[in-house]
Amino acid sequence: QGPGVVSVGKNTSTFRVQVPPNVKPGEEFQVYAGAKIVKVRCPRNVRPGQSLQISVPVDPADRANSNGSGNSREGSAGSTSDAKGGGGGMLGGPPSLPDIIPDSDNVSKVPNQTLAPGEQPAYMVRIPEGVRGGTQFPVTINGQQLMVTCPNMARHPMQVRIVPPPPPKNARGMDGRQNGNGGGGGPGGQLNGGGQLPRRIPNRVLNPNKQSSDKTQMFEVVVPTGVRPGQPFALLAGGVRVLVTCPKNAIPGKTIRFHLPIGLVNANKDGGPKSKLAEIKLSYDKDGWTRTIRATDMKFQWTRFDTDGNVDTRNRFDTERSAYVRKLDWEADDDRMRKGRVSLVTPEKGVVDSKIKSANGTDLVTFQDIATAQNKNYEDKIQWFQDTCAQLCVEWNEGHMRMNVRRDYLLSDSMEAVMSLSRKDLRKVWRFEFIGEAGIDAGGLAREWFELVTEEVFDPDMGLWQTSATNQMCMQINPASEISCPDDHLIYFRFIGRVMGKAMFDRQLVKGHMVKHMYKHILGWPIMFNDLKDIDEEYYNSLKGLKDLGADLEYVGIDFTATEETLGVKQTVELIPNGADVDVTQENLPEYIEACLKYRMLGRYEAQVNELLLGFFDVIPEPLLTIFDFQELELLMCGLPSIEMEDWKKHTEYSGEYDRDGPNHDVCVWFWEVVSEYDQELKARLLQFVTGTSGVPAKGFGSLQGNDGNVRKFTVHGVTLETCVYPRSHTCFNRIDLPLYEEREELEEKLKIAITMASTGFDIE
Repeated sequence: QGPGVVSVGKNTSTFRVQVPPNVKPGEEFQVYAGAKIVKVRCPRNVRPGQSLQISVPVDPADRANSNGSGNSREGSAGSTSDAKGGGGGMLGGPPSLPDIIPDSDNVSKVPNQTLAPGEQPAYMVRIPEGVRGGTQFPVTINGQQLMVTCPNMARHPMQVRIVPPPPPKNARGMDGRQNGNGGGGGPGGQLNGGGQLPRRIPNRVLNPNKQSSDKTQMFEVVVPTGVRPGQPFALLAGGVRVLVTCPKNAIPGKTIRFHLPIGLVNANKDGGPKSKLAEIKLSYDKDGWTRTIRATDMKFQWTRFDTDGNVDTRNRFDTERSAYVRKLDWEADDDRMRKGRVSLVTPEKGVVDSKIKSANGTDLVTFQDIATAQNKNYEDKIQWFQDTCAQLCVEWNEGHMRMNVRRDYLLSDSMEAVMSLSRKDLRKVWRFEFIGEAGIDAGGLAREWFELVTEEVFDPDMGLWQTSATNQMCMQINPASEISCPDDHLIYFRFIGRVMGKAMFDRQLVKGHMVKHMYKHILGWPIMFNDLKDIDEEYYNSLKGLKDLGADLEYVGIDFTATEETLGVKQTVELIPNGADVDVTQENLPEYIEACLKYRMLGRYEAQVNELLLGFFDVIPEPLLTIFDFQELELLMCGLPSIEMEDWKKHTEYSGEYDRDGPNHDVCVWFWEVVSEYDQELKARLLQFVTGTSGVPAKGFGSLQGNDGNVRKFTVHGVTLETCVYPRSHTCFNRIDLPLYEEREELEEKLKIAITMASTGFDIE
């Protein structure tokens, strides 16, 4: 039984197969498509080692068994048919169904073997022409397709001796008898012994927030002072920020009218629990960047407010207040492989739809549903998100996917399978089978698959990701991933995007924490200059230092370029067109810092981020993500950490004003009392605030690392109230600056505001 993925419930199954060595264009070769052997003709433009996508008709017995019948399938385990390759080749005709799967022509069984009970016989395999030492070639032995590695010193026509693994219980051997009990050998594996395939049908629930979006209510508002015609200003409607554009004929003090859907205004009057972040936002006017709803088209847009609560409309880049958001422009809406291009734009251009359509074209989620969900607490947000995903999931009787993978080739088999699926297939129920292993996927195999695949993808040795220079717990994209995987590194990023999206869709977890700005890119959250500090503090400080040079900056001799070094080879990258010819001066310094920020946050791995996002949104509709902040997204994808309070306190250091008394200082005692009372979400947010991630090292807090790779324990640093009013963090050093508060209640209030407002990008100083 070979690796692949089959769509159960349809007339055809789709597979990705690899052209074997020494096969020339136009020649035929045999491969396994699930449990069938099919003949494929190599297209003219394809060479050995490349992949083809083929479609194979599904036997009626296959479809019957996929519905849980468990009956034995006579004659299907070794079926052979013809298939034509090339971009998803079609079968040349209906498959024939031989009773016996023949061994490859270059295989012969070693004669006169004396075998112990359970021992497998040995075979001699002649190395095919053109196969070099260290490369693999396929053979079929006793109904199994195997990959044989040619020894380094061997070549055609030499022979190698191999002992194949025992055939699967549902495979048909050379004697024509089926091994094992029942359960035909199709991809995905049926239940042995005539059992019933588990039917975990997703719950389909009515949206509790569904309201009519047709009825509107008229509002009157006075244009605020300082607002010019055509300029936007914000107001609160039912606890939701709404962005209104001042008409061209209106002036400050004049009353204007506009309409809003009644559902939006009443969205937050359901009496349900609001999130801690929502409570704080409604209590404080200055909340930095806020996602608002445009009254003109009901789309979400990011807006920044100045100190007076008015919309900040400044145009020139400012290191303290300016931001960029990623925008994904779709170029082709193909069902299987959509195309698009990612870029960083100013926040007002990064709009997101506030509606989600169902498969039949009706509104599944409206803006008032999302507005209500945004103000829910974390647990209720997750429940709403999962209920909505259940409604987007394709029903079991419309088809489900069976995934067959070899454990020794887990990543390549999984990538080939997942990348052959359409967007609709990605929202079907998946069932997994590790080839050659007994097991029924009732949920455990799926958990294992997601864990193993994401763990392998994030492994720095794979070359796609690398450990963050400032946080050893976080992974960032390797800009030189093309060197590690020259032929398919972008395919792997599309693949991991799909896997991440499917994990969220199916309530599974991802085995790997990413750097903060990657979660912001997925959400389309504002990227600010301070975010640069989290990935390269030295570079961040050097850019800040340029502002202190004043007029002497032009003597430094820098231009609008950056230098990349890969494997000892340096390359100059222009940050703007003809950047090598533009010197950095005091006048254009803001534009230079802006260009550096855009390059470091996206430009140097734009292609990889582009593919990851395309894959992610193949599964998850972008409007669904607008209810989360980037901290919540990390918790949702990676899970709430298991935090042992005693271990945390034991491995905490104290400095500054707390150096002498340490944990016995009154403020430190209050701090741990407050933290101990936090729920798991707030404890995780505190970790994110101080260390940059919610991840806890496997060996506990005693092995927490800093940006230099050395152990830097969680540190509480005492400062005076004159230094800062709110707690502040230094993620590179895992340190929180905790002011000398005079009362426990003040510490509790200020700490809660600091760790919860961290996701808004607002400087609470």
